[in-house]
Amino acid sequence: MQRSLRLSLSLSGAAALAIANSALLSAAAQETGGADDLGVMEINLKDAVKFNWGFQGALQGAGTPNQAGIGGFLPIAVGENSVFFADVLLNANFADYGNDSSIINTTVAGTTISTSSRLGYRWLNSDRSWMYGLNGGYDSRPMNTGNAETGVTLYDKESAFFQQIAAGLEAVSDSWNFNAYALIPVGDTEQQLNRAFQGGALDTYGLDVGYAITPEWDASIGYYYQSGDLGEADGSGVQVELDYQIAYGLTAGINVSYDEAFETRVSGNIEYRFGSNSSAAETKKKAWQKPTIQALSESVKNRNIRVHDAAVSCKVFDPRNGKLIRSVPRSGASVGTPTDRFGTAATSVFSTAANRKLALAHCSPGAKDATANGWEPVKNP
Repeated sequence: MQRSLRLSLSLSGAAALAIANSALLSAAAQETGGADDLGVMEINLKDAVKFNWGFQGALQGAGTPNQAGIGGFLPIAVGENSVFFADVLLNANFADYGNDSSIINTTVAGTTISTSSRLGYRWLNSDRSWMYGLNGGYDSRPMNTGNAETGVTLYDKESAFFQQIAAGLEAVSDSWNFNAYALIPVGDTEQQLNRAFQGGALDTYGLDVGYAITPEWDASIGYYYQSGDLGEADGSGVQVELDYQIAYGLTAGINVSYDEAFETRVSGNIEYRFGSNSSAAETKKKAWQKPTIQALSESVKNRNIRVHDAAVSCKVFDPRNGKLIRSVPRSGASVGTPTDRFGTAATSVFSTAANRKLALAHCSPGAKDATANGWEPVKNP
């Protein structure tokens, strides 16, 4: 009987000690626990999605300039599982380095200010394992021009102003992220840059697929199709990017792209965002760092207006009926036979001696007596 009582008391004491230890461990976990202790479903998005701002910069790439600026993310309306937002950037665009042209032939010069604005809507699925989003907006890019990439002086340098509308779709999980985008130039999409070259803003349609290698490292591969600029840049391209989160809010990356127009281009980028949640408890901070929650307040990607330049071509018209014969490369004043200047396609038009003098011409778009983007007649030598 006494032995039984002692055993019962011993078991009761052990149970009480276990309960006490369990309570102490639970309290400690609540103080120092990670995101798993809080649980993604318990996150209040109104606490996690806040206004943030910061700085960004990038080196020149395929049709894009050296740039640095300031940006901000503004949640307009935060729901239980979604956010409606505005995202704006203001960048200073700098000159190309050396004689390395970012747009192929003409170097970009001087400093201009470009803008980018987006309105978007992002939401989480029922178990918050995926974030989905859509966005749209407007971008502008003034551009000053310099000499040729070869160092040759170009005359009649002009400043240009390009605009585009843009749209994007996003999907982000803990491991994967997808970004589809369309950049569509509007307004005067092809403009005279100097006497030798015209520049055109490119239509670009692409898809990037990214994978989180570790919480700090993220890699992506993308495909894009570009068109525009007198048909000189039409074609497909690929790009790969590797990003590293140096510290909370600070990310640096490197991007390598290839297409037939720009060939291989290597660019670097850096971004820092000041968050408004720095005073939050460590437990909440860790929960908010889940990729699906972070993605709700990240800046939208793919916002540059991409520009390509090409030698001006001049339109040759049939003097008998005014119809276009063909376009030929731009050149200086020329002397020679019609075949020398225009090729066999125009030989039949300028076959008589009386018309032979029409071959003595030079390309001067905008000249008083020139056809539209055509040839300006000159006197026989």
